[in-house]
Amino acid sequence: MTSISFASPTAAVSSAVPAPAVPAPAVPAPAMPAPGIDTGRVSDLIAQLLVALGEDPAREGLTGTPERVASWWNTFLSPDSAATAMCFTETHVSGQLVVVGGMSVWSLCEHHMLPMNLQVTVGYVPAGEVVGLSKFARIAQRHAGRLQVQERFTRQVAEEIACVIGSDDVAVAVRGTHLCMSMRGVRMEATRTSSLQAGGRFESDPVLSQQFLALALAHHHIRPE
Repeated sequence: MTSISFASPTAAVSSAVPAPAVPAPAVPAPAMPAPGIDTGRVSDLIAQLLVALGEDPAREGLTGTPERVASWWNTFLSPDSAATAMCFTETHVSGQLVVVGGMSVWSLCEHHMLPMNLQVTVGYVPAGEVVGLSKFARIAQRHAGRLQVQERFTRQVAEEIACVIGSDDVAVAVRGTHLCMSMRGVRMEATRTSSLQAGGRFESDPVLSQQFLALALAHHHIRPE
């Protein structure tokens, strides 16, 4: 697979394709290691952080805040790893380009532990069956629910989808808004980062690649130069 990433000052969004018919056997999602979050310890550390910042964790407004933050960390780092990818037999769509967009997930930049919003568009070429549309969003959510970098996230989503469809004919485009650039450092709110992971026919067929990129740009409301 080929991976490309770049940054530019603009915005993002996306769209999808239908998937009917007879379900084929479900493909299990790759197992994810249980994070084992110690929420009590996290709560204590948040209280200590508030004190170090000159705050009183017991004052009105902050009462219960350490516990709420600890609960959020537990939820965020424990995405649903039990979901299976349902595939449906559809022999008449073999060779068709399917593009699924409009997927927006939140992750955390592991360099500054600040949020990043990732707009995801996926393209693949079916070979006798199509993947249930909700599974693409679940795959994106699962890989977003951890400390991440956008480039790795893009590759991981593409690799799991390739595993589900049993083919490298997969492309994933991600457009990210990073608060580590918007609210700290250079503080450029309009900056967006784009990354692309392409494999199989998306790597070798320039026409297919351009069709996907055109649709991905349209989903992200970006006009090609």
